[in-house]
Parts: sequence; structure tokens; C-alpha cells
Amino acid sequence: MKIIKEELQFEESLKKRLEFICEFSKVTPIFINGSIRKIKKTNLSYIEPHRVIIKNITFLVFNYSNDVYISNLAKKIKISELENYLKAL
Repeated sequence: MKIIKEELQFEESLKKRLEFICEFSKVTPIFINGSIRKIKKTNLSYIEPHRVIIKNITFLVFNYSNDVYISNLAKKIKISELENYLKAL
């Protein structure tokens, strides 16, 4: 069984939006690109979300989505609510 990993690039408008929110909140984000993992000769694949690390908290984001997941996929907020969440930390 062979697993193929392909790196995904951040959607440019999503990255700029997150950078703007972080700049306004006076924090520095660390961006880590997500990836697609495919099992060769099958139709199985897994999309690993992009990670944004802010104040030692990992946020998960997907391209073309307005949702931001906090630490795991169980708790989510809208990207418009991220600024208020960061101020509360």
C-alpha cells in the first residue's frame, strides 16, 4: 500500500484575511499548509486542513470555507468571529 502526499497551497484571499485579523489583534500567526493524502490504486483520500498557530493555539482552516476550527474539528467559529476570540485570550 503506497500513500501519496500532495501539499495544498493556502487560498490567497483566505491567507490575507487571516493576516489582517491577526495584525489588527496584534498577534503573529504561523501558517502551515495542509495536504491531500491518497492511497494509490484506491479511491480513498484524506484532506488535511491548513493550520494557523496563534498564541500557541492551533486553528484549522479549509480553502473556500468561512469556518475556523479550534484545536480540532469539534469546535468551530466563523472567520468573522476570530478577532473577538483572539481578544478574549
